[in-house]
Amino acid sequence: MTALITPTLFSNISTFAVIAQHKHVILEVSGNYQKQTFRNRANIYGANGLLQLNLPVIYSQKDRKSYKDVAIFNQDKWQIHIWKSLESAYKTSPFFEYYEDELNELFNTKFETVLDFNLKSLNLICELLQIETTFSKTETFEKTPENSLDFRHLANRKSEGFNLKPYTQVFGIKHGFISNLSILDLLFNEGTNTVTYLESQPLK
Repeated sequence: MTALITPTLFSNISTFAVIAQHKHVILEVSGNYQKQTFRNRANIYGANGLLQLNLPVIYSQKDRKSYKDVAIFNQDKWQIHIWKSLESAYKTSPFFEYYEDELNELFNTKFETVLDFNLKSLNLICELLQIETTFSKTETFEKTPENSLDFRHLANRKSEGFNLKPYTQVFGIKHGFISNLSILDLLFNEGTNTVTYLESQPLK
């Protein structure tokens, strides 16, 4: 059966485990944008522990919009801030230099909407990992989908994700293992072993 996920900012490892273990994944792009989710946030592992990346958006509760219509607040130099955070957190990781040129292009390209950036980054990471999963997009919002496994809850910041196996992290000796971070944490630490790791994780 196909899986249904919400594309988010450098999606967490649990979401990518779903992608890696399904031949086809449906991307939830319909419905209203929801604040306090990973749609415009991602967690990484910094020198002081958990560090949240934030993509600034133009949005208010009084003027609710569809996810696909929410614009990025590009007056904020978010691309510079996020890239510097990634460099600071992962420049000493085993595989940062291996992927940095391709990823850096995302931070030198202007994007108008949150969804555009999230889809572009999702596709890029799948290319870097040579994940052959195919994707399609929702056309309407279904509260209870009938023909797909619903993993949209993984976009909720309160979701702890799946019971992931520990792997070596840059600051793990200092702060211990932090589970279900952005896929970037796994990518920079595990590199070519990332897909093998994703395919071996339980989806529960």
